[in-house]
Amino acid sequence: MNDNIWVQFVKQLSLRGTDLLAATGQHMQLVLISMAIAIVVGIPLGIIVSRYPIFKTLILGGAGILQTIPSLALLGFMIPLFGIGLNTAIAALFLYSLLPIIRNTFAGIQDVDRATIEAARGMGMTNAQILFKIEIPLSLSVIMAGIRTATVINVGTATLAAFIGAGGLGDFIFLGIQRNIDALILMGAIPAAVLALVLDFLLGRMEKLTTPKGLKL
Repeated sequence: MNDNIWVQFVKQLSLRGTDLLAATGQHMQLVLISMAIAIVVGIPLGIIVSRYPIFKTLILGGAGILQTIPSLALLGFMIPLFGIGLNTAIAALFLYSLLPIIRNTFAGIQDVDRATIEAARGMGMTNAQILFKIEIPLSLSVIMAGIRTATVINVGTATLAAFIGAGGLGDFIFLGIQRNIDALILMGAIPAAVLALVLDFLLGRMEKLTTPKGLKL
């Protein structure tokens, strides 16, 4: 990479600064919406797996298989269902985000001390009360770690949304590849990397805050 690339980068930034802000907003929209859906779906699925082990292979195995499908191929599979654009990208990103959330929810609940649960049962707590007052609070930091992992992966994968017309920072990368302009590739790659680092930091702080320091039955 020579010095001229950075000169081009500054030039492109001055010319396309407004477009970059709009693309960053689109990218965040893709990530936040898909992650919100993944959290709403993934945590209950993780709870189901912890409660009914018979579904472990089906749910965790299915989510694992989705992770093995190449990103562009998954986007292609979604097009007949949702068409070209935002909905397809969100659907694909949602599916990619499921495995870490499901797996960590399941692992977090499984790791809760059985003695604590038995003590709660001895106090007359119902299964629902044990879940919401004991298991989820004690496993929340592990669940947050899964959400953190899924979010960082999601930010990078969302750059591929440009290939199906869903916008985001991938537009600059795609345009840079088409025109052989490295500065445009950097305009998409650098903000995406910064966004991933910022979200990772913020979720890391939340993970620490949710680490249990004790629990009153």
